[in-house]
Amino acid sequence: MRPHLIAFASVLVLLPILAAGQGRGGPRAPAKPTPHWPDGRVNLGPIPGAAGLWFPIDARISVPDSGVGRGPGGPPGAPRYPNLKYSQVPFQPWARALLDYRLDNAFEPHTRCKPSGGPRQPMTPYGVEFVDIPEMKRMYLMDEGGPHTWRTIYMDGREHPRNLVSSYYGHSVGRWEGETLVVDSVGFNEAFWLDREGSPHTEQLHMIEKFTRTDMNTMKYEVTIDDPGAYTAPWTGGFYMQWTPDVELFEYICQENNFASGLMVGAGESIDRASRIIP
Repeated sequence: MRPHLIAFASVLVLLPILAAGQGRGGPRAPAKPTPHWPDGRVNLGPIPGAAGLWFPIDARISVPDSGVGRGPGGPPGAPRYPNLKYSQVPFQPWARALLDYRLDNAFEPHTRCKPSGGPRQPMTPYGVEFVDIPEMKRMYLMDEGGPHTWRTIYMDGREHPRNLVSSYYGHSVGRWEGETLVVDSVGFNEAFWLDREGSPHTEQLHMIEKFTRTDMNTMKYEVTIDDPGAYTAPWTGGFYMQWTPDVELFEYICQENNFASGLMVGAGESIDRASRIIP
């Protein structure tokens, strides 16, 4: 990656932390109310004529029973979801063993240019954007970093098709429940992690996500994982996202100028951060 792009990406990672820290030394100005479209629907993006992205705060759906884990944490005073401890997540024994292995061997597919469905998508440190196209009855969730891809959320009331071919993003249908966008997704492959820590899943995964913009600057993300192949019962986790105005998604080619090709395919016994790799 070229030096100026590295610097730009670093600024984007820091923006939500800097924004959350504004106003230190005095009371922060209250956030503006949640924006709405003229028809009353919640606007999950910028107001018309403006720009902005959502960045994760303390982006973990479960946390270690001790220690800080791999999540970014977030700035002091930032809103936090009451994350489950690993001991509270109903892992099947093999799934917990796989999580423990991944915690020690961080060859995450997302950092090797692969798409990631479910909660891992809005966890990207480069920001996500909701694009609402009501005339098509579709919502798009676009992410930066990794594969630079998007997820389609069908808002036309359709059902999931039968005999889905499994994929990274699965098949998503959405609906509004008051101020909350509820997204129901199935049809996932097993080639991505649910989060940065490495929570596993199988092709039986059924996921319900809830996106609630509580004010102009804050989004609550909640996800219910129902996967009888990896867990003994459904469970729910989540995190908050921070709105950062006046930034946009930028061109990001994950494979370009990558000097860690061995790392990308999982070669080697450990991660060597001395070689440059695009996260």
